[in-house]
Amino acid sequence: MSNIKLIFLRELRKYKDHLTKQQFKTLRGQVLNGDCEGAKKGLKKILNRRMQHEHTKNIC
Repeated sequence: MSNIKLIFLRELRKYKDHLTKQQFKTLRGQVLNGDCEGAKKGLKKILNRRMQHEHTKNIC
């Protein structure tokens, strides 16, 4: 396995508590199949949506 994949998988584990089981498995699968860029984009999108949801929850 390439070094980039290992680094991203370690990084992904840090966010495991912020992801559903299915989201984690999907992103992990993307990395293992060689789509690191897609997984990075997906993780960023999930985390941005989560932060927006947290922000609106605090306002109401």
